[in-house]
Amino acid sequence: MKRLYPLLALLIVAKFSAAQVAPDTTKKTPPTVTELPKDKQVFTAIEQAPQYPGGSKAFGDYISRNLKYPDVARLIGIDGRLMMTFIVERDGRISSATPVNCIGAGCEAEAVKVLQESKPWMPGIQNSRPVRVQYSIPINFSVEKGKVNMKDLSSSDYGFVFNIKGKLYTLDEAKGILGKSFQSDQVKIAEPFYNVDNDAKFLMPDKKEVYVVKMKD
Repeated sequence: MKRLYPLLALLIVAKFSAAQVAPDTTKKTPPTVTELPKDKQVFTAIEQAPQYPGGSKAFGDYISRNLKYPDVARLIGIDGRLMMTFIVERDGRISSATPVNCIGAGCEAEAVKVLQESKPWMPGIQNSRPVRVQYSIPINFSVEKGKVNMKDLSSSDYGFVFNIKGKLYTLDEAKGILGKSFQSDQVKIAEPFYNVDNDAKFLMPDKKEVYVVKMKD
């Protein structure tokens, strides 16, 4: 497995979540303002920001040590920048880890897992009390691009279906179109394949998981 280089950057925007009803000038009664309960408000800029034990560098080191390149992503050369959002709760726990974009092949699930397993942070403080704070970070999955051999895909623990110009093919059928190998930069994305039509030719009960590999046009 090639080295991967997670990149950490905490982006803070000055605004907090509160639902507000706009004034209705046709009525004489004053407008009402409805705020989220204090324990549900999420801040993005506060007096004292949350901090991972040891600071940003320690958090980056934690990501580097614990982020594992998914097998399928490594097999077919999937890489890219994955944007993640998460909330640091009032007790320092990480919650609501959510990918903003998708690069596929299990990278999103791995990023969520690593964030959720982070040790508790020192919580953010606003008006002398702990509050919930939302962060956004990019995590880079980086692997050397190169040749992907159909033989390696066939012998792996995973099954593969190919989407070529909008049509689905088995690995053997794709081999007849793409050849015995293809360049990893020809892959647009790889996602779990659920075979909703229960097509017999795509059944692979001996495989751990099945992915559909969408090739670039």
